[in-house]
Amino acid sequence: MPMHGARRTGPGRSRGPQGARFGRRRLVAGAVAGFVALTGVGAAMASSGWAKSEPLQAALVKGSSWDGGYVAGYRITNTSDASVTGWKLEFDLPEGQKLTGLWNGTVRNEGSHHTVTGESWNGAIPAGGKVSVGFEVSLPTRTATKADPTGCRINGTACNGVQAPETAPSATGPTSGPSSVPTGGTQAPTPSLKPSASQAPTASHPTGTSPTPTSTSLPTAPPSAAGAKVVGYFTEWGIYGRNYHVKNIETSGAADHLTHLVYAFGNVTGGKCAVGDSYADYDKAYTAADSVDGVADTWESDSLRGNFGQLHRLKQKHPNLKVLWSFGGWTWSQGFTEAAKNPTAFAASCRALVEDKRWADVFDGIDIDWEYPNACGVSCDTSGRNAYPELMGALRKEFGGDLVTSAITADANPGGKLQAADYAGAAGHVDWYMPMTYDYFGAWNPQGPTAPHSPLTSYKGIPQDGSSAERTVEALKKAGVSSNKLLLGVGFYGRGWTGVTQEAPGGTATGPAKGSYEAGIEDYKVLKQSCPATGTVGGTAYARCGNDWWSYDTPDTLKKKMAFAREQGLGGAFFWELSGDTPSGELIRAIGSGLS
Repeated sequence: MPMHGARRTGPGRSRGPQGARFGRRRLVAGAVAGFVALTGVGAAMASSGWAKSEPLQAALVKGSSWDGGYVAGYRITNTSDASVTGWKLEFDLPEGQKLTGLWNGTVRNEGSHHTVTGESWNGAIPAGGKVSVGFEVSLPTRTATKADPTGCRINGTACNGVQAPETAPSATGPTSGPSSVPTGGTQAPTPSLKPSASQAPTASHPTGTSPTPTSTSLPTAPPSAAGAKVVGYFTEWGIYGRNYHVKNIETSGAADHLTHLVYAFGNVTGGKCAVGDSYADYDKAYTAADSVDGVADTWESDSLRGNFGQLHRLKQKHPNLKVLWSFGGWTWSQGFTEAAKNPTAFAASCRALVEDKRWADVFDGIDIDWEYPNACGVSCDTSGRNAYPELMGALRKEFGGDLVTSAITADANPGGKLQAADYAGAAGHVDWYMPMTYDYFGAWNPQGPTAPHSPLTSYKGIPQDGSSAERTVEALKKAGVSSNKLLLGVGFYGRGWTGVTQEAPGGTATGPAKGSYEAGIEDYKVLKQSCPATGTVGGTAYARCGNDWWSYDTPDTLKKKMAFAREQGLGGAFFWELSGDTPSGELIRAIGSGLS
């Protein structure tokens, strides 16, 4: 299944197969601002008429609305003198309405009936405390009614109607910025959603704040801020044989299209997060010619050097770019077994390292690339199905409102790695998942059959019907992960065989084709010239050049994949990794334009 490599010179995956592994409508500024004013921190809400007979009371809070939907929420208040641990909110949507996002809770859907339970950080409500749940609803058909939700119950008790602000909502306020992302649920696919490229990157909680069960506010913006994330991996070892530096992100134009950059990898050892390569990370001195801003590092200076120093300068040129430090990868994932024994201590070590005063302003959060929880990668983990959500929950608690993301398996085959861990249960702790929807097939099966390593869809003759991005997304959504918490993964490289006599997929081979850094794998920028694509299958390109057969994505196939991401209401796309693109950034430009 797809894997991220560590400490390698090639595109980054050293290994074996995936398988057998394996538009959102944009709210107008006034509507968003009105909801911001309605639900902002300290908003005064009328509380008259609340019954005191039950500990928990809940009331509907209306937000903004537009032709195709609306934003609303429920305010839950503990009216008793004692803390209440555990709450369950239920409500029904009128005919034709569809829940397209929910935040500050975990939702389970049964038709029009929706059941929401608390997260680890808001499941207990202290005496007099309040918790707010927000959601977005679409009206996909003209016949859909715009009536309010009905049948609201909190812990089995009927809710208390509608709360209204004591003053009218303001029409001014922020129209973008950090916002809450919907948590996991079992909602059905939402192919009509159209992401907007103008939406800002999102965080699971407003930046600079930690989730707290006494919060009286709903999120500052609806979840439609998701949808156009362009997330790219930068490898620390790329500065060596590949000669790819942070400066190349700028000169290629990639920095203008990235919303988030993920730095790979930090090590996981001794149950803690650790530096992967200190020389590459913060010790290497850059000359003026190789520096992002044309200023050389000096040994006499106290300024940060290495990749971290260059990332700091890149962020100064691109203030909206967010950077995450990823830990694990193929090689270093074996350290997660020890980390899972004490998730709290692990999370504390990670935060201390990510926020080290030497590079405190470089990173905006953490990415976890565990390959694979309760399954086998370079080693086999037997921590149990709950180890992954417990570890991610500890990270969320420790990092608060900073970004917490995770690259995960894409093995959706029966009995595959997606079933080994509770990814739906952990979804409430992450800002988004990055299922590695590539490396489904490759020359780790040296005799073939030849097949595209990153098929978007199944096709006649595919070696494993469950090995495609479409099936992976379908499986995650069916398990209960909200679509806008998923990013579509693509590779900036190809995989190939040699000894192939058949041009169409499905041919036999004698082994892996020759690659610049590793047999059976090659950068797009090389394949574009050496083996131009001659056909497509399963939504990706392929070509036979002499005795070699390669599959890889092109700007054209990526645009079609981005259309799929829009149709499925995904949060955007991510790719492995930056150095495989052309010097002019052909592939990342295709992703950016395809999501807009």
